[in-house]
Amino acid sequence: MSDSFDTFRNLSVGGRTYRLAHLPSLSAHGMDVDRLPFSMRILLENLLRREDGETVPASDIEAVARWDPAAEPSTEIAFMPARVLLQDFTGVPAIVDLAAMRDAMVAMGGEAEKINPLQPAELVIDHSVQVDEYGTQAAFLINKEKEFERNRERYGFLKWGQRAFRNFKVVPPGTGIVHQVNLEYLGRVVMAGDETSSGDGAPWAYPDSLVGTDSHTTMINGLGVLGWGVGGIEAEAAMLGQPISMLVPQVVGFKLTGELSEGATATDLVLTVTQMLREYGVVGKFVEFYGPGLARLPVADRATIANMSPEYGATCGIFPIDRATLEYMKLTGRPAERIELVERYAREQGLFHTSDSPDAEYSGTLELDLGSVEPSLAGPKRPQDRIELSKVKQSFLDQVEQLKAPGGSRPKTTGGLKTLGKWEAEGGTAVLDVVEANPNGGRKISWRDREFSLRDGSVVIAAITSCTNTSNPSVMLGAGLLARNAVRRGLEVKPWVKTSLAPGSKVVTEYLEESGLLDDLEALNFHLVGYGCTTCIGNSGPLPPPISEAIREEGLVAASVLSGNRNFEGRISPDVRANYLASPPLVVAYALAGRIDVDLYSEPLGEDPDGNPVYLKEIWPSQEEIAEVVQRTVRSEMFTREYGEVYAGDEQWNAMPVPEGETYAWEEDSTYVRLPPFFVDLPREPEPVEDLAGLRVLALVGDSVTTDHISPAGAFAADSPAGRYLQERGVPPKEFNSYGSRRGNHEVMMRGTFANVRFRNKLAPGREGGYTTHQPSGEEMTIYDASMRYQKEGVSTLVIAGLEYGTGSSRDWAAKGPSLLGVRVVIAASYERIHRSNLIGMGVLPLEFLEGDDAASLGLTGREEYAVEGLADLMAGRFEKGVRVTVRARAEDGGETSFEALVRLDTPQEARYLKHGGILQYVLRQLL
Repeated sequence: MSDSFDTFRNLSVGGRTYRLAHLPSLSAHGMDVDRLPFSMRILLENLLRREDGETVPASDIEAVARWDPAAEPSTEIAFMPARVLLQDFTGVPAIVDLAAMRDAMVAMGGEAEKINPLQPAELVIDHSVQVDEYGTQAAFLINKEKEFERNRERYGFLKWGQRAFRNFKVVPPGTGIVHQVNLEYLGRVVMAGDETSSGDGAPWAYPDSLVGTDSHTTMINGLGVLGWGVGGIEAEAAMLGQPISMLVPQVVGFKLTGELSEGATATDLVLTVTQMLREYGVVGKFVEFYGPGLARLPVADRATIANMSPEYGATCGIFPIDRATLEYMKLTGRPAERIELVERYAREQGLFHTSDSPDAEYSGTLELDLGSVEPSLAGPKRPQDRIELSKVKQSFLDQVEQLKAPGGSRPKTTGGLKTLGKWEAEGGTAVLDVVEANPNGGRKISWRDREFSLRDGSVVIAAITSCTNTSNPSVMLGAGLLARNAVRRGLEVKPWVKTSLAPGSKVVTEYLEESGLLDDLEALNFHLVGYGCTTCIGNSGPLPPPISEAIREEGLVAASVLSGNRNFEGRISPDVRANYLASPPLVVAYALAGRIDVDLYSEPLGEDPDGNPVYLKEIWPSQEEIAEVVQRTVRSEMFTREYGEVYAGDEQWNAMPVPEGETYAWEEDSTYVRLPPFFVDLPREPEPVEDLAGLRVLALVGDSVTTDHISPAGAFAADSPAGRYLQERGVPPKEFNSYGSRRGNHEVMMRGTFANVRFRNKLAPGREGGYTTHQPSGEEMTIYDASMRYQKEGVSTLVIAGLEYGTGSSRDWAAKGPSLLGVRVVIAASYERIHRSNLIGMGVLPLEFLEGDDAASLGLTGREEYAVEGLADLMAGRFEKGVRVTVRARAEDGGETSFEALVRLDTPQEARYLKHGGILQYVLRQLL
């Protein structure tokens, strides 16, 4: 360990002495740290403490210390996060990979113990609970029971991992959402004590930092902790001691002034911020919030904004450490000695923000007066598409035709009436007696002794869910107060709305109960359904069959309203085409209204028992009322009590059998956890990279194709390739679970790649779902079947895409799946940061069209045969960012189109990963 700039110092706090890399000491070398953004100072400290002359040379430290805000990113640095955070959807395949690496290490003559996390890695099981039961007191217990039935094998595997790997802990199911648990409990703000040593006996104190296998890891930025989402494969490498290779970023400053006006919530604020930053363009950049408005934003509001960083496209959206940070740590039950250390350390390092702190220099700035924020929603299929509440009705009506199935045709009914039969429900028979055609294309349904009409715009899902909002007491208690006022006026939720309440932690339930507002939410059918991600990840569960059947038979554009952060096509429910993000109070409001095409300013939510209209403004709680309930009911002891035994688990968790051994005993007949093929017969040295020829296009897609399109997380159909695979192995459709829960089985995930029900491939025009046309035969088939046929023929494939390819979740299977399907290259107009990294991590080459080029302008149909030239020279020589290669596309008639494409390998380390066929292959060879 080197100290070229003489910054290592001691700091005494609470009778203990800590070692630190002292940032202000750099002033002796002419480096003005005070002008650096808060986030850049954290990167600088990370390099100072880890200087070794090789991975971290002194020149990298100087490059960050003398950072030029206007410079284009060009300097590569090696950032080493303090810890790694996982959730079970992305965590299971990560631990599967580590287990497979142990097998490969042993097979290649190494020791299994070499594959082991070298720093804290914490996994929170939160993505597997599904809303099967709702609207009853028993919903939580029923959903939890089904969760364990479906996921017992996955959970047993994770318990094995907790025993087999050092530095790996698992937070059992039923505790909370990973990012809320991270914010309320796991986040240290400053690392210290037994977590790390300086080598001379004194423990290091340094800023908490992390990477996580979920894109909303950025929520912790609200607490002043630098962290962001990465793919599972990159997180695995970080666990194994590999630094995160990154370019010194640009940092955009977002100045906040004023305060929120009456009626506006933190959710409305974040939707406004998301829209502004998407329009500004912050992909690959850091965003840092500053200005006098910070003083009026509690940590819960800051975390709401930081959570949505992936939606506005930034690597992170960070707030500085200040008095609000310390108050939040105290509220959430952090030890007094930790809080003292955080304040002393942050002040000593110039990392503590006060009203007197000078503004940093930024690469660009935006400004928002909080008082200008209006109540809003975002939708119907992108989180950045904010709509003012007053314009939601017209916005839906303007888009309803576009939201229908391709072709826009609606099934016709004959004779005016049509019988659809009966739905046998648990606890009785729910009868769908008669369905009749309505003039507006709706259906009239008689169900559970209620008669109602479903039509375009009917809200069939209203979910208070997602870490974005359930971590925020003001919006949660605001929803409860609105529910109380609605109940007092005699309003009811419409009978076709599937309601759910999925808090991000048990603390939320405590303060809802303490305030008495849980009773009011339950009176409107917002019963507790589970502690987990639920609807926002696609675990909304099935709609009642008669409602689902009516939607599909009539081709209705049904709507959902959720307090989440993601509303991409096909994500929330296969039956719902219009999905809107909203604050928890507005979720309740739309459940009362029962339709999205309503102007909540001028139209009533419903009528009271006397037939009088009730308007939203009449039942909306005031900020003063909300603040009073927050102050009275949210207490520190709730957090200390609920997190006191966070790793203990309940009887179901503790009763599960756990396999023994340093290597995992793979079961041949398992449909959840299987040995992946990534390291089978892996040579000790990588094969040379050669130019590619004879490639065929597997998919040709447009703009904004998300990782949900590429690798869906929710339910899958019985007649899909994945569904057929499971049925062939004796798994009936009712036990399919979700794609997300099957990510430990590569056979399921290969078959699920590009299988989103809303996926549109221009090689299968007029169809939705995972279809393509095999070339040169011209036969239409599933993408999986075409891939198998291509691989049998010895043909590699590529994907051609538009702008923002890979937007959304940090889903490693969106790269693993295409890789296993034989995709060698993706050519896109632009990429989201994490997905581009994931592709490289799986040995898939990301190329980018040059400015002004795309598939349409080049006349590409996807039916050509492709070659990529210049790769061999690129990989054999010295790495240069911005290198181009030549792509040749030969059409069926022999005509050829040739164009240049930019190689999106942005650092030398990324080039090394690609040369080795992927990041884990590289790490495995390094450990050998």
